[in-house]
Amino acid sequence: MTVTVSGIGHDQDLPDDLVLPFATVRSRVSGRIVRLGSAVNTVLTSHDYPAPVSEALGQAMALTALLGNPLKPGGRLILQTKSDGPLGFLVAHYDAPGKLRGYASFDADGVAALGAKPDQGVLLGKGRLAMTLDPGGSHVSHQGIVALDGGTLTDAAHSYFRQSEQLPTFIRVAVARHFIGRDAEGRQQWRWRAGGLILQHVPAAGGEPRPDETPEERDARLHGDEDDDWVRVRLLASTVEDLELLDPALKPERLLLRLFHEEGVRVTPATPLKAECRCSRERIHGFLRGFSAQELADMREPDGGVTVTCEFCSTKYRFEPGDVG
Repeated sequence: MTVTVSGIGHDQDLPDDLVLPFATVRSRVSGRIVRLGSAVNTVLTSHDYPAPVSEALGQAMALTALLGNPLKPGGRLILQTKSDGPLGFLVAHYDAPGKLRGYASFDADGVAALGAKPDQGVLLGKGRLAMTLDPGGSHVSHQGIVALDGGTLTDAAHSYFRQSEQLPTFIRVAVARHFIGRDAEGRQQWRWRAGGLILQHVPAAGGEPRPDETPEERDARLHGDEDDDWVRVRLLASTVEDLELLDPALKPERLLLRLFHEEGVRVTPATPLKAECRCSRERIHGFLRGFSAQELADMREPDGGVTVTCEFCSTKYRFEPGDVG
């Protein structure tokens, strides 16, 4: 659900655009919290999508930052959907350490027909969500695919961890437009924000057996969803509100303390995030050289030039008639 955040100060003056890893001391739970201000706003405003599409792409970017953060420099995580709903395709990239980009393809009339605040499951429809993990270097890439079956992106991410990783996981993401004031002509000014929280269970080592407990039951208790510590921390995490994830005046460390003060929390250095596309004039020129003369002829404008628009950042690259072909 999109919420409107207003009256909470200007986010440029506060810590923002970061992923902060942490671990609870008492309960062996690891996690990360993400805050996106300028990074998500840059991507979403460059496309000027309808609000429901922007919200979904903002959620995908928050998820990608949360899940891609452990990658070493040179690694990449790609989150991509393909479905039969009005929002038929979206993709978000995380290039370690901390570069984000994304775009969406949708049926404008179909999105408009759903109203201002459609159910995300209806917006996406049915299809699949794929997560491609490329560690970089000589390491082998891995792709996990889960069904989109009328649920949200977060629902699909939970399914991914249940099926692919078999790791108890809690995920919460939020996206909003942030009112920052009025310009000289009195017009309202808005910026997009996104935030998120992920928790993952760290299996216990040992533990006293309970009376009449089988080895299988003990293993499920210590390593699965029924672990007492995990259940307690998951319940604490579930009390977080969208506004807390988005509020630029609430530092991530303070939010963690608010949620888990009885558990004890240790944080490690945050990773800064920014919107950065990989496109360049040289890359686009090399791409165009791969087309035949006839294919290039079909792309040419009346004066013989070719203009290519990057789907990720909407930058336009103009090539004069003699530049290609």
